[in-house]
Amino acid sequence: MENVFSNEKDHGVFSWANLGDIKKGRGALGDEMPVLVYRLMQFTMLDVLTRELGKEKAKHFIREAGYIAGKEFTQNVMDISVSLDKFVANLQKALQELKIGILRIESLDEATGEIMLTVAEDLDCSGLPITGEAVCNYDEGFIAGILEAYTTKPYAVREIDCWANGSRVCRFRCTVK
Repeated sequence: MENVFSNEKDHGVFSWANLGDIKKGRGALGDEMPVLVYRLMQFTMLDVLTRELGKEKAKHFIREAGYIAGKEFTQNVMDISVSLDKFVANLQKALQELKIGILRIESLDEATGEIMLTVAEDLDCSGLPITGEAVCNYDEGFIAGILEAYTTKPYAVREIDCWANGSRVCRFRCTVK
């Protein structure tokens, strides 16, 4: 079997190119799949990581994966040369077209870089049973990666409201580290 990574020492190092040509490879099925399948992959991965490493370490690794995805997504899909207003508008459009969620900026402090944002119909949690716990750790990392790729500043992102804790949107506080 051919190694899709550039060389053996890079095995496991993510590269956007390793996503392949989805349209070519899935000519009949296309490039979309049900949310159920995405959640099945994510939640079973979280289950394995939790059993092997503990809950906090598992959340950390899921968040880190989201961070890599957010940075790569921004660098490969988004135009980071545009103004903040244009970037946010383009990001809202991209997230909605890709059916990731509906992004809204609630507040933005340009002096400190602090952002409060919401994501409605979130891919990770909308429709989950209420557990009393915020569960969108992947999204925390994804958003942090997006913000860092655009601003070049590292961000800490924490979910403060979640469908799983009784809210109907996910709300994230984003602060420059």
